[in-house]
Amino acid sequence: MLIAPSILASDFSRLGEQIEMITQAGADWIHLDVMDGLFVPNITFGAPVIKAVKPYSHLPFDVHLMIQNPKRYIEDFCKAGADIVSFHVEAEEDITGTIEKIVSCGAKPALAVKPNTSVETVFPYLDKLYMVLVMTVEPGFGGQKYMADMMPKVELLKQKAPHLLVQVDGGIGIDTIASSAKAGVDICVAGTSVFRAACPKQMIADLKKAAKDA
Repeated sequence: MLIAPSILASDFSRLGEQIEMITQAGADWIHLDVMDGLFVPNITFGAPVIKAVKPYSHLPFDVHLMIQNPKRYIEDFCKAGADIVSFHVEAEEDITGTIEKIVSCGAKPALAVKPNTSVETVFPYLDKLYMVLVMTVEPGFGGQKYMADMMPKVELLKQKAPHLLVQVDGGIGIDTIASSAKAGVDICVAGTSVFRAACPKQMIADLKKAAKDA
């Protein structure tokens, strides 16, 4: 199980330091939530911020685009340092073209699905994807309660495409990560549980142990 702390829960006034800290604390990926205020009711940051913080970590930058018309911005985010780019099946009409754009820009493509979206919507694209992101909260804000009833989506994906990485995002903590591990999740995004912990390094170690024990 890989842990990808979401900087959405970090102290934005010390973003570079925070990314350095979680890199040294044992994170596997850095998860960056990009929101435009249209696809989701919140606004975070764009490509210039990702470019500015890229030098603070050698870890893969896992960029989650919660934006309308993501294809328009793929090149910008890849140039800024995105290694993996997730976009929402609900947000883009030209899904194949967007996947191809991500690959042509040198990043790994992933599709994300909201809680109310059937996971079958990504099936036509599985052979083109590096990862599928199953949202375990409604996208837009951190600190929400984990939806355990999303795990059948993970199990279905693992049956359909065992080679594919599956990520979950939302409400991941010590008390919820076991459910994800049992379903076959490969990467857990953890924001509040890591950044608000008294010792983020210990929290990342505890999350990995809880997943392994499950």
